[in-house]
Amino acid sequence: MNSNKLKIEIWSDLVCPFCYIGKRELENALESLEKTQAVEIEWKSFELMPDLPDNYDKSSYQFFAEKYGTSLAQAKMAHLQVAQRAKSLGLDYQFDKTQLVKTQKAHQFLHFAKTKNKQTQAKERLFQAFFTEGKKLDAEHTLIALGKELGFEPTEIETIFKQKLYLKEIENDIEEARKIGVRGVPFFVFEGKYAVSGAQPKEAFVSVLQKTFEMLAKKSNDMAAAQTEGKTDTTGQAACRVGDDCL
Repeated sequence: MNSNKLKIEIWSDLVCPFCYIGKRELENALESLEKTQAVEIEWKSFELMPDLPDNYDKSSYQFFAEKYGTSLAQAKMAHLQVAQRAKSLGLDYQFDKTQLVKTQKAHQFLHFAKTKNKQTQAKERLFQAFFTEGKKLDAEHTLIALGKELGFEPTEIETIFKQKLYLKEIENDIEEARKIGVRGVPFFVFEGKYAVSGAQPKEAFVSVLQKTFEMLAKKSNDMAAAQTEGKTDTTGQAACRVGDDCL
């Protein structure tokens, strides 16, 4: 972690429409504060549908209707409202195309991208592939193709799945979510101190970002004052001063 940057940890899933919306709201907040380069973002894994059958062939509307006990027409209306909010942020949701899948492989892909310092770019590309292009994110050939766009070697992506890499990292993310009480995503944690749950509007992110940057500035000032007062020596220990009980 870069200690000079504000750390933001985000739990989300690739098939979660509000996760993509939340990502864009956060980015807009950072841009409005001119702080885009002042943060370090880490994307944490969260699986909303780990038990989804392989080759699930029902539409997002059918899934929603069955899960929440609504009619297909009501499900479509709910999706339309989400799509309209996404559109207001410049996102193009094509729910008629989306193909619901387990997202473990996509999360493996994201953990690999983290090792290449391209995790946020990979997250954006996967969201776009799912919500706009209707790609199946559990298909290895799809992830290989998306990886090539990001500059990854196909053999690197193939190795991820052949050797079942990053499964422990995914498990650790999910366990950490349980421990801190994450019940749904997106879930944002700022410097391990402040949390935002859900796809809140930009203004909510601006507020918590300002509070967190102020906290970091105070912490930095307090440390600087302590160092000045203590006159730290080259070993990093506070130098003995007149009036102190020193050994």
